[in-house]
Amino acid sequence: MKTALQRIYLALIAIFLYAPIGVLMVLSFNESKSRNHWAGFTTKWYVSLFENKQIMEALYTTLILAFVSAAIAMVLGTAAAIAMEAMGKKLRTYTMGVTNIPMLNADIVTGISMMLLFIALGMRLSFGSVLIAHITFNIPYVILSVLPRLRNLNPSVYEAARDLGASPLQAFGKVILPDLAPGILSGFLLAFTMSLDDFVITHFTKGPGLDTLSTKIYTEVKKGIKPEMYALSTIMFVSVFVLLMLFNGISSRKSAGRAAGKAARSKKADRSETDR
Repeated sequence: MKTALQRIYLALIAIFLYAPIGVLMVLSFNESKSRNHWAGFTTKWYVSLFENKQIMEALYTTLILAFVSAAIAMVLGTAAAIAMEAMGKKLRTYTMGVTNIPMLNADIVTGISMMLLFIALGMRLSFGSVLIAHITFNIPYVILSVLPRLRNLNPSVYEAARDLGASPLQAFGKVILPDLAPGILSGFLLAFTMSLDDFVITHFTKGPGLDTLSTKIYTEVKKGIKPEMYALSTIMFVSVFVLLMLFNGISSRKSAGRAAGKAARSKKADRSETDR
């Protein structure tokens, strides 16, 4: 009975989460623009999507903004995490509190404050202002992804590499960085997703004539959402789903390889002990 209830509960959660996306995907193939009745299967909205210059320009801007902001936040956040790990416990606690403010703060407060800062500095609201704003709220996510990996590192490995003649840069690149790579990649993907999804901060820091997908969809809602948006949302969901499956598959293979390597090393150690 308990197992059955758990399965029903899990099924209800899955339905609640994915039923709206399923409806969206179905409507993207509907012949009619109306959401109330099915008029037949078609792919014309996908063709129309790629012919719509405004939507494709908004998509291009969104992807470039998300990739660049996530890449810069990844570098800055990783460096900040390494510096914070080297701090004393009390100073690290205060620093963590400060770096978490952009993540915990309400988006509307962050958006308005960033806009006022840019105006006070005499900056023109444009792609550059949106990029700075996205980097600002992305950095804490990278820090939170990298710090746990740093805390699990063995500091003696770095010291051993230095004792063997490696320079600080070589020791970091060949010893520390590979162990931090999963956390860095997770931080990059999280920052990329947050930037891709943001609307409020982008709305307040963007200039006239600049649109991302979120602001473009908000504008379209006032006029009535076009079926091309359903097609675009379907493509984005499928792309993210495929990338997630590939990433999880690669991670699983690496974990299995490491486990097999550890098992092989332990067997060799056992054999050497037996021979002795």
